[in-house]
Amino acid sequence: MENEEKTSSVSTSGGGEGSLDRLLPSVSTGLSPRKRTTSQCKSEPPLLRTSKRTIYTAGRPPWYNEHGTQSKDAFVIGLCGGSASGKTTVARKIIEALDVPWVVLLSMDSFYKVLSPEQQIKAASNDYNFDHPDAFDFDLLTHTLRKLKQGKSVKIPVYDFTTHGRQKDWKTVYGASVIIFEGIMSFADKELLKLLDMKLFVDTDSDIRLVRRLRRDISERGREIEGVIKQYNKFVKPAFEQYIEPTMRLADIVVPRGGGNMVAIDLIVQHVHSQLEERKLRWDMAALASAHQAQPLPETLSVLESTPQVRGMHTIIRNKETSRDEFIFYSKRLMRLLIERALSFLPSQVHVVQTPQGEDYEGRTFHGKRITGVSILRAGETMEPALRAVCKDVRIGKILIQTNQDTGEPELHYLRLPKDISEDHVILMDCTVSTGAAAMMAVRVLLDHDVQEDKILLVSLLMAEMGIHSVAYAFPQVKIITTAVDKKVNDLFHIIPGIGNFGDRYFGTDPPPDWSDEDIDEPSY
Repeated sequence: MENEEKTSSVSTSGGGEGSLDRLLPSVSTGLSPRKRTTSQCKSEPPLLRTSKRTIYTAGRPPWYNEHGTQSKDAFVIGLCGGSASGKTTVARKIIEALDVPWVVLLSMDSFYKVLSPEQQIKAASNDYNFDHPDAFDFDLLTHTLRKLKQGKSVKIPVYDFTTHGRQKDWKTVYGASVIIFEGIMSFADKELLKLLDMKLFVDTDSDIRLVRRLRRDISERGREIEGVIKQYNKFVKPAFEQYIEPTMRLADIVVPRGGGNMVAIDLIVQHVHSQLEERKLRWDMAALASAHQAQPLPETLSVLESTPQVRGMHTIIRNKETSRDEFIFYSKRLMRLLIERALSFLPSQVHVVQTPQGEDYEGRTFHGKRITGVSILRAGETMEPALRAVCKDVRIGKILIQTNQDTGEPELHYLRLPKDISEDHVILMDCTVSTGAAAMMAVRVLLDHDVQEDKILLVSLLMAEMGIHSVAYAFPQVKIITTAVDKKVNDLFHIIPGIGNFGDRYFGTDPPPDWSDEDIDEPSY
């Protein structure tokens, strides 16, 4: 963080693209690279961090409507300014003042182009211009920011300034309510400008920027003062004057002196808060409950045959007097039957093998790349052993969704999905589904990660008709498999006659005063 002089002024100028070309004119100067790469930034209060994961205590409310489609874009703030002007400081001050979860800080430094061998030689001798528009991959940057704004999962390149190339493993970013995009060329592309809801320019005196570069390059990068000054005069200053400073006129707000200007930051934060409030969705759970009354159950639903064995097991686990050991035992039996039933809906193809007797046998084999299981925590996690027992080497993902007790809405708190899940058939697991709100959010998360809707199978031990209709209405290609369907949901959205709070009965925990069949607590592991 740079130390910046505090000021109480803020100036505004009219936004708009003006007559900018898609890319500004090129020059042939050079500039040494910066070390920053993309990062996902959140304010501290709504986080619980462990050595392996981050869980959001303030969840992400629905970003889609009852049709399951994206209904609001993330709010994108574009932050431009010269090198060492304090852009990152301003960005982090905005994040701290916003105090909302699910904020992404996206750095333009991640989108430098991969250098050719000839360009790498120039870069090694500080003769490659990293401040020229041609140094950035604007096509990839625009595509990435557009997907992120639309609520999709994106992969961000991690640029290695030692090799001047991209690392093998890219960073996955998902779930932005607010995106702060910062970089020296943030306003240099017309398509990029169209994605920005607010444009900020950090205007810092050139002498201050030079002092900051001197301090940074000498203390952090071990360079000599003469080399830093030479580089600044030859590369940095001309690039600012030719490409960066002219884009100040495109800004909605100019922030003099950067992160110390708390008056400007407060005004920016107030505007962002008002925009977020206008974009909020209001879920009417009662309306959702009555929307599909008296409608026939969808064709995408498959219910396990109610044999005496299945009905007997339901009798045991629904009985409030059943001990925890018996509840777990018979739940596991049902889960195994349910998973086996779900696997029968996966695509298969003819496969001929030779038996030990030397004869051909025409059988079937799975026709797809992979099978992945995703559990909706915490109750859905109890179904993982059944899936692992019948699918060798199956990959497992997890999604934590909790109900907001004030709004009644589901909120996304945490997710961990396997890499390249978009290519998989996904078995989505939750033990009970009453309103379908949590299941809808989980399906939407999978779709945002480019999983095909017709490759998702939602499996649940017990479902209410309301939940089945809600999921099927929003996602008509998702296959729904359950062992039983109950007709009613009461005013508290409990399944009637139901099974009680599955997670509490399975894990032996006490239910909250106003539990719901879809209430999901912290993970048990």
